[in-house]
Formats: sequence, C-alpha cells, structure tokens
Amino acid sequence: MKHAGKSYVVGVGMTKFEKPETRDWQYWDMAREAGTAALADAGIPYEKVQQAAVGYCFQASTAGQRAVYELGLTGLPVYNLNNNCATGSTALMTARQLVEGGTADCVLALGFEKMSRGSLGGGSGAGDFATSPVARHYGIMAAAHGFEASPPTAQIFGNAAREHMERYGTTEAQLAAVAAKNHLHSSRNPHAQFQDAYTVDEVLASRTVHRPLTKLQCSPTSDGAAAALVVSARFAAEHGLEGRAVEIAGQAMTTDTGDSFASGSCIDAVGRPMSREAARQAYESSGLGIEDVDVIELHDCFSVNELLTYEALGMCEDGASGKLVESGATTYGGRWVVNPSGGLISKGHPLGATGLAQAAELVWQLRGEAAGRQVAGARVGLAHNIGLGGAAVVTLLRRP
Repeated sequence: MKHAGKSYVVGVGMTKFEKPETRDWQYWDMAREAGTAALADAGIPYEKVQQAAVGYCFQASTAGQRAVYELGLTGLPVYNLNNNCATGSTALMTARQLVEGGTADCVLALGFEKMSRGSLGGGSGAGDFATSPVARHYGIMAAAHGFEASPPTAQIFGNAAREHMERYGTTEAQLAAVAAKNHLHSSRNPHAQFQDAYTVDEVLASRTVHRPLTKLQCSPTSDGAAAALVVSARFAAEHGLEGRAVEIAGQAMTTDTGDSFASGSCIDAVGRPMSREAARQAYESSGLGIEDVDVIELHDCFSVNELLTYEALGMCEDGASGKLVESGATTYGGRWVVNPSGGLISKGHPLGATGLAQAAELVWQLRGEAAGRQVAGARVGLAHNIGLGGAAVVTLLRRP
C-alpha cells in the first residue's frame, strides 16, 4: 500500500494508572490530563490538531467528543473506537493512517478507561456468552477444558498456560518469572498502578486465580488515560519538532484467521497466530526485524501471554519462551528489555489507554527520557497490543 509520507509521534502523555475508585475523577478528567501532557510534550496548541482518534471500551457513544472537548472546542472530527484490549493501539493506527494517507498533518490519538473494581469479564460488552463477540473463543476453551467458576479471561489464558506446560514442559516458576520481572520494572515507573517488587516465590504464593495463574500474574482493572500526537514530516519540519520526533517505522493490525480456531487450542484462541502475522507484516513494512529491536512493550495481560508473544514475535522458537525469560534475556542486561514500564501486570490495564501507554513508554525510551528505567542506547522499540475477539496490533518505532 502506498502512503503519502512517513508519520511521527512528536508528543506523548499519560496519567498515573490507578485502582478504580482511588481518585475522584471522570473519564474526561483523565483524558484532559493525558491530552494536555501530550500537547505540552510536543509544544503545540490544541488548535493545531486537525483530527482525533479516541478509544475506550466502557463509556457511551461519543464519549470521545466529551473527552476532547476538555482540550478545546475547535469542531474537529472525532472517531470513536472500541477494539477490546487493543483499543489504544487501534487509535494510534487510525491516527497514523490519516497522516500517511494525506488526510491530515496532525492527529491526536487518545485512549482512556474508567473501570469498575473486580475481575474483568469476557471482554467489553460480553454480556450473555451465547451472543457475545467472544463466544467462539470461549467455546474452544469449553470444548477442551470445560468451564469453571473463575474469571473468564483468566480462565482462557490460564488454560493456554496449562497447554503450554503440557506441550513444552514450561514450568510454573517460568510463568512467575515474567510477573517478578515486570513488577520489578514497575518499581521504577511513577506512572504504574503497582510499584512493589516481588520474588518468584512470592508470585507463586499469591492467591490462585485460575491454575496456574496467581493474582500477581494477572493484570488488574485500572483507571487511566494516555495520548500521542501523530504528525507528518512536513508538520514536524514546519514546527521545529524533528528533534522530538519518533518515526512509526512499521505497523500492522490483524484479526483472527482459521488458525485461531482450527487446532482447538487456547494458545491459538487467545491470539498467538494473529500476533505472529501482525509481527510479520510490521517487520516487512518497516524493513526491520526482531534482531533490530532494543526495547519492547507487549501485552502481558497474564504472564503466559508474555511467553506466547515472545514466540509470536520471533524472539525464540515455539516452546522456548519459558527458558528465555528464565535466562534473563528479556530484562536489563539481556538481549531485549521487555515491559520496562511494568507491563499490564504491574503498570495497570485501563483497556482503552493501554496501547497508547505502550507507545508513550517507547517514545520516552527512544528519546532517552525514561529516567531510572532507561534502556541504554535504545533506538528501535516494538509495541504489541491484543484484544480478544480479536485484534492484534504490532508497531515498530524508530528514532531517526
């Protein structure tokens, strides 16, 4: 596909992610905070923004307008987006396409969520499983494993973990090592919902949610917002933003294919095939590969999904991800630093904001602005964001 030109992220911002009901704020308050921060980061006024792509899952239609009205009343078009847990990266991709397609020179991508306490159900708007958009995915799980009295999302990912253990010999300690790593990383991130470090043994000793997943291996419900300003090369040059710009070097979104369901495996139903294909397309469009990547923010909604994503991104062979995390290859001093922010497990997971918070972290890393969690010499970053139902988005960011 031909594009009018390249696109760049020139400003990012996010709120601290919070446990629901911790702060007395509405979704428009958090959106104002994140959006204002992104504009200030770029040093441009809201009046320069030509369009807005706004993502959320649990608010009503046109909540995107209510949110951006906090930034200004300029009459710009607002696109309201909902793609389950991949909503934030869907907003970023929409902004990129508008810029690269020549429709706009400056687009705000904004994502937010005000959630309720307690475990997430089968996905936003899941309702009755018989009519839910994710009924087919849970049908795969029920046929192979039955349906137990535990949170549905933890159950389907927990059953994927069981399959991985049975098929490849992955251990509970290797799953817990993902969570221990990400909790340690979050202790350096002031934006993270949780900032306490835990050992592997402490992760294993926390309450079981759905065997083998314990509470410290599961992402929490969260309130929060994140934003990114995406601009054309022309806009960056005209406003003197080249020094702040991070290029969106490649990006792809995929949805489920026959491979997601044909095997009857929860590993496939939760997204490894579509993540693999999104990565392949993003590598092809950017001319980059996993060997070029320094820092990664990926969708660790549960510890097992980080392991599945290592395999989907080509970081290791299928089945070798447990040994990869155990080796230290995915933390500071290793081959890649994965989830320096703390990831979804520890930073938090307000659905509409997650993909944009990943982008914010990578922009800070590639600019050398990540303070105590800085990945030394980072030049290329990869973001991976998935939603059941399903969507997978892989984005490659590069400092020019």
